Amino acid sequence: MLASKKRKSTPGLKQRRFRQRLIAYRETRPARGKRKISRSAVPSFFTLMNLFCGFISLIQVLEGRLAAAAWLILLASIFDILDGMVARLTKGESQFGVELDSLSDIVSFGVAPSFMIYVFGLREFGMAGVIIASLPALAGAVRLAKYNVDFEEEKGDYFNGLPIPVAGLAIVAIILNADLVLQFIEFVGEVNVTMITVIVLSGLMVSKIPFDSAPHPSAAYIRSHALKVFLVTGGFILVIIFREKGLLFILIVYLLIGTGRALVLFVKAIRDVELQNPE
Repeated sequence: MLASKKRKSTPGLKQRRFRQRLIAYRETRPARGKRKISRSAVPSFFTLMNLFCGFISLIQVLEGRLAAAAWLILLASIFDILDGMVARLTKGESQFGVELDSLSDIVSFGVAPSFMIYVFGLREFGMAGVIIASLPALAGAVRLAKYNVDFEEEKGDYFNGLPIPVAGLAIVAIILNADLVLQFIEFVGEVNVTMITVIVLSGLMVSKIPFDSAPHPSAAYIRSHALKVFLVTGGFILVIIFREKGLLFILIVYLLIGTGRALVLFVKAIRDVELQNPE
């Protein structure tokens, strides 16, 4: 009786016994060196922040805050740029990073913008609106799968097809510039600009039209691509100064450069064929 009372009154007895057993268990385990942090850990953090922004953007759409949802996609694109830059700087590029980046991109720049544009301007068209709104997500998934299959460790100067972050940001720019879009719709009349834009962006993603890739953070790249780096830097400054209108402007310029280059190459190829096979 007295022994049981003494056992109950001893504070922290169970905790001390547990710690002693834990220490004894650790002493029986073989010694291991300190774990090194993987080089892919830091870029993966930025990739996950990209995915997190896409998730929060979906929540904002559900709560009816489309502008906040749109700016979150822009923030996700910044994290998407940072993860690539950090991966190159730390030499932390890996197949794991590529796969994680694609999974994040399909949410932030595929599913979230598709849901956003459906709520913004395609909900009133019923099933047709659902199908068209789903195209950025579907085309983006196909594009990312093709990119992962063809991935060769090092990115080139061009992408085959419109990058999914650009397509997602184009949808964001439409929503953020709703007043300009409505004025343009009134100017062109019955044509549904939103539907056509979504279809065109989705088609460009799965096309083979070459679009410029993002600059690499290295002195050698800056020296060899000075004009490209200058234009990209100017684009960031325009977005900072003019915000949504600056974003819309640089995306239109980017799309025109890519499609214009493809059109020039197509016309040149036709002329070469005609010169080689004169009638």
